[in-house]
Amino acid sequence: MSDPWDAVRGYLKVLSHERQLSPHTVSAYERDLRDLRDFLAVYLGTPGWGWEDVDRLCLRSFLGWCLRKGLSKRTIGRKLSAVRGFFRYLHLEGRLPANPAQAVRAPRMEKRLPGHLTRPEVDAVFRLAEARAAENTLAGTRDLTVLELLYGSGVRLSELHGLNLGDLDLATGQVKVKGKGRKERIIPLTRRAIQAVQRYEPRRREALGSAADPRDPNALLLNAKGSRLSRRSIQRIVGSYLEKAAADQGLSVHSIRHSFATHLLDAGADLLAVKELLGHVSLSTTQIYTHTSRERLKRVYEQAHPRSGASS
Repeated sequence: MSDPWDAVRGYLKVLSHERQLSPHTVSAYERDLRDLRDFLAVYLGTPGWGWEDVDRLCLRSFLGWCLRKGLSKRTIGRKLSAVRGFFRYLHLEGRLPANPAQAVRAPRMEKRLPGHLTRPEVDAVFRLAEARAAENTLAGTRDLTVLELLYGSGVRLSELHGLNLGDLDLATGQVKVKGKGRKERIIPLTRRAIQAVQRYEPRRREALGSAADPRDPNALLLNAKGSRLSRRSIQRIVGSYLEKAAADQGLSVHSIRHSFATHLLDAGADLLAVKELLGHVSLSTTQIYTHTSRERLKRVYEQAHPRSGASS
C-alpha cells in the first residue's frame, strides 16, 4: 500500500525540475498539499486511504476547514490552486480517471488594488538615494542602483537579486532578467539607471578586490564582504527609503514594481507593452493596474469630448 505523500513528492519534483519553478514556490505548494494530506487523514478516517478516494465533496470540505481556521480567502484560493495542479498532474499521469478538483470553485475574493507610490513620493525616495550616492560609498551607490532598477525597469525582487553584472548592457541600455519559470526577457534601462550603475561599478570592484574569498564575483549587487546581496538585505534597504518617504502606507519592494506599472499607464503606455515589461503571462494580471488611469482618462475625455463642458 503506497504512501499518498509519494505522489506529492513526484509532483514537486516535476515543478522543480521540469517546470523550473522557484524553490520558494515549490515550498509553498508543498505546505499547501501537506495541509490537504493532514486534513484528509482525519476526514476520511481510513489508514489506507489514497488519492483515488478523494472526491469533490472532500475538497470542498477542505476549503471549509481552511475557512474555520481563519485563513483569508486569498490564502485559500492559493491552496486550491495547488490542489488543482496536483490533481491535474495525477489525472494526466493516468493515476486517476478524473480530476475531482476541476469543478471546485475558489472563494470569491474582492480585488485588492496594489499599493504604490505617488509621483511626489517617488521623487522623495530618489532625493534621499541621490544624497547618499553622492557620498560615493559602496552602500550609497548600490542603494541608488537598486532603486533605479526597481522603478526604472519594474523588475521583481527575485529578478533583481539574481542579476549578474554581465546581464546589463549599458551600451544598448538593456538588461536581461530571468522571471518566473526561468523565462528570460529583455527590459530597457533608463538613462538614470545606467548612470547609477556606472557610479556604482568602481565601488563594486573595490568590494571584490578587498574580499578574502568572494563567493559570487559575477553578482551585480554585492555587500561589503564581496558576496551577493541577499533578498532580505534588498528588502531592508528599500524599506528604509520607503519608510522615510511614505511612512504610514506599509509599502514594500513590490510596491515599487506596482508604481512602475501604474505610472507608465497613467502616462498613456499601452497595456500590452506594460504586460511584456512586467513579464506577466496573462493580460488580466496587468489590468489591475489600470485603476489608477481613471483620472487620466477623465482628463482626456474632458479635454477632447465636445460635450464634456471643458471648453464651454
